[in-house]
This record gives sequence, C-alpha cells and structure tokens, in this order.
Amino acid sequence: MKRFKVTHEPSLMAITKKRSLGDLGEGIVCRYLEKKGYVVIERNYLRPWGEIDIIATYEEILHFVEVKSVTREPGRVGDFRPEDNMHGGKIKRLHRAIQTYLMQKNLKDTVNWQMDLACVYINIEERKAKIELIENIV
Repeated sequence: MKRFKVTHEPSLMAITKKRSLGDLGEGIVCRYLEKKGYVVIERNYLRPWGEIDIIATYEEILHFVEVKSVTREPGRVGDFRPEDNMHGGKIKRLHRAIQTYLMQKNLKDTVNWQMDLACVYINIEERKAKIELIENIV
C-alpha cells in the first residue's frame, strides 16, 4: 500500500462552515495585530500534533496566537465564550507545536515568546467584529 504525506494546503481543504468562520476570524485578527504594530510572520503552522494559527512579533517578543471565533447571530441561546474552547488538551497540543516551531527555526534558546488567545465575536449581518486579546495565557 502506498503512503502519502498529508500537508496543510488551504486551497485544497474542504471548506466547511466552521473552517470558513475560523479563516475569517484569523484574517480579522491579523489585521488587528498589524494595526497595533505587530508583524505577522506566519499563519497556520501545521504539524500532526497541533496547529499555530498566527505567529507574530511585537517589541522583540514572538507571539503565538490561537484564534477562537464565534458568531453572534440574532436569537442565539446561551452565552458561549470562545475562550471556553481553550482546554488543557488544546494548550498541550499548541505548546508542542510551539516547541517544534522554535526548534525548527533554531530559536529555542534565543527568543522570548508567549502564547496569546484572540477571541473574535463576529456579527456577520452587520459585518462587524469585536476582538479580545488575552496575552500570555500560560
């Protein structure tokens, strides 16, 4: 049996509603960070054990930003918060992906870094979004 290496190819991925919302949220956060003076250096760094949504620098610190997006549709029941999806398992996978990135780029002992969480509340009808950036979550 032939084995194929699976890589992250956004243009070839099946576009699901959830993935579309995630991509929209990531784009919004990238623009937000750039307006705040961050330099976005990479998006969607993917390894089998985890993905880093956004990698950016700001004031000599490397920021690994996890993006969690939700829509606020009229009539939605409950008060779901995006940060509720940052459970221990997700943080562990993200940390492992960060360590891989740092080793791959030979940055492990030479750079200050932190893990951030960007919560994006998207109102599609009004074409508006609210971003809450929670820095240094671990």
